[in-house]
Parts: sequence; structure tokens; C-alpha cells
Amino acid sequence: MIIGVPKEIKNNENRVGLTPQAVKVLVAVGHQVVVETGAGSGSGFSDLQYQEAGAESLASGSSVWGIAELVVKVKEPVAIEYPLMRAGQIVFTYFHLAANRELTMACLDRQITAMAYETILVDGGLPLLKPMSAVAGRMSVLVGAYFLARPFGGSGLLPTGIDGAPPASVLILGGGVVGQNAAQVAIGLGCRVAILEIDPQKLSYLKKVSPKGVELVPSSPDTLKERLQKADIIIGAVLIPGAQAPKLVSFEQLKLIEPGSVVVDVAIDQGGCFASSRMTTHSQPTYVEEGVVHYCVGNMPGAYARTATLALGEATLPYCLTLAKGIKIALAENTALQSGLATYQGHLLARPVAEAFDLMSRWREKP
Repeated sequence: MIIGVPKEIKNNENRVGLTPQAVKVLVAVGHQVVVETGAGSGSGFSDLQYQEAGAESLASGSSVWGIAELVVKVKEPVAIEYPLMRAGQIVFTYFHLAANRELTMACLDRQITAMAYETILVDGGLPLLKPMSAVAGRMSVLVGAYFLARPFGGSGLLPTGIDGAPPASVLILGGGVVGQNAAQVAIGLGCRVAILEIDPQKLSYLKKVSPKGVELVPSSPDTLKERLQKADIIIGAVLIPGAQAPKLVSFEQLKLIEPGSVVVDVAIDQGGCFASSRMTTHSQPTYVEEGVVHYCVGNMPGAYARTATLALGEATLPYCLTLAKGIKIALAENTALQSGLATYQGHLLARPVAEAFDLMSRWREKP
């Protein structure tokens, strides 16, 4: 199969779909790999490294899209890539369709096979989302601390605290992979940390794995209201796989938050869990609403591209090897891939997306 790796063109997205080592593995089993010139530069991989691994360098993304049977990316295709997608082509990447009707319609109309990293389910976990959730979770506290500085509209509170001044209070909404990693970093910085989680089973698990000092709080409207008023950094870390994120904090509740506090909405890829959240970029990462600094960058791990690409590439390679056998064989060999199949032959296979956009007429059961 011809496997293509175009350069990511989302704002400041420096990750790349395959590492040179992954290319070497794919070529060794008989596949042809084409990589757009400069695709790996943001992650520290040169064109020469890809060529030495057996890939062919192509000068443009359109050339890659034009011949690839399997396109391996990191972020969802953007508007200028929609016309490049071909019927029957397998596109393997993060899609987050529930937050993007335009992309959903493009995948359906172009009749691609959209295989979404973020919904591939194995033993109750999301193995291709987990490494990026870990990066984003750890990063969320760092960016929250940075933008708490006064020049960025923050309160000017040093999150670590010093003698005579208390540390910041970090409130984490959701105790999944993002929340757990955020808690580790926040505790390491010396912050006061609380995780709000609605699932009793997850709370029980968190008691076993959370660092000493993390306060675990059963989530309810009253506890959320109380904690919002005390938090300096609030991290939105709630995920419903394949569906839009729930709006946990309304515009009215935003007014409860002290001016100068920082919101980091890690769920923004799925629409965000604050009513006031809107997508930002690494070049313009924040805005202020009701006196609260909002950081809502949709591709947070792209800032730490080397780490993120190495972690993601290790997780995705086994699935790439299977998908390169063709979609029918791949689905038969690895049934977990069925959970990642979002669109196929012009049909929408992700029911939460169909419900979000009133597209049930385009939905059908997965094969």
C-alpha cells in the first residue's frame, strides 16, 4: 500500500504522523511511504532521515494526498485539504468530528474512510488518545501558571507560593488521563489541588493513584459553584469519547470566578466544557472574558512536538501496520478499529456525531 504523510498545516502544529523509525518498519514489510518535504522538521526529523528510512520525499501536500491510499496525520484535515481527500482513501488521524460539522460533511461527501485516533477503544481505554492526553494534562498546569502572570491579564499569583504568600489553588474538572496528569504536575509545583469527578468508581480509583495532597471531591452543582469561587487555575478535563464535551461551567457561573484566574479548557477539541470557551491557537492562545483568562488551544501537544510525536508514533504504528492491509482485512484482524471508524463510503458511523448535527439520515451501524 502507498502510505502518505503530509505536513501538518494547522496553526503551529509541529507534530508529524510517522517518525523515520516507523517509516523504516512499514517499508521493511513491503509498503511504499511518501512524506511531504519538511513534514518532520517541527519534531526534529529531517527529510534525509526519512529518505534513509526508505521514504520518498514529495514537494507538496497535494502530491502526497494525490497518491496515498492511507494518509497518516496528527490533526484533523483543514478546509484547504478537503478537496484533496479521495473516495475510498483511508485517513488515520484525530478527527474530533462532534465539534466540527463542516469536516464531518467533507468526510461524508468525499467518501473517505475516516479512522479516528480518539475513539479507538481497547479494554475500556483509548490507547491513541492517552499519550496526547498525558501531554496536554501536564502542559495544562504549566500554561495555567504562565498566564497567571499579571502581564497576561492574570492575578499575578506565583503558583508555587513562597514564604509569606500562599500557592495557587488548582481545580481540575474530571479525573481521567488529563486530570490525573494535571494533578501530578500541580502537586509537584506545590499548588493546592482538587479534582472534581462525578463517577464514584473513578473516585475510588483516584484514591489509589493520586499523589499525596490531591483532594478528591464528588462533583455536584453545589460543590462546583463553591470550588469555582476559590480556584486560581481551572482545568477542563472532561471527555465523552466521540461526543461533544458537556458544558460544565455556564456563562453565569463564570462570573463566580475571581478576575485574574485562568481557565485551561483541554476539552476544546470536542467543543469545550466551559460555555465561554472558543478555540484559540498557539500564536494567539488566550482571551479574557468576565475578567477570566481563557486558554483554549485546540492542539496543545503541538507545542511539545518532539515528545508528543515520539509518544504518538509508538502508539499508532501497530494500527498503521494493520490498516495498510486494507480496511476490510484490518477490521477483521483488529476489531478495536471498528470503534475508530467514523465515516465509510459516504455513511456516518459515529452515532454521537449524527445526533449532534441532526444527521441520523446519514448514520448507519458499523460493519
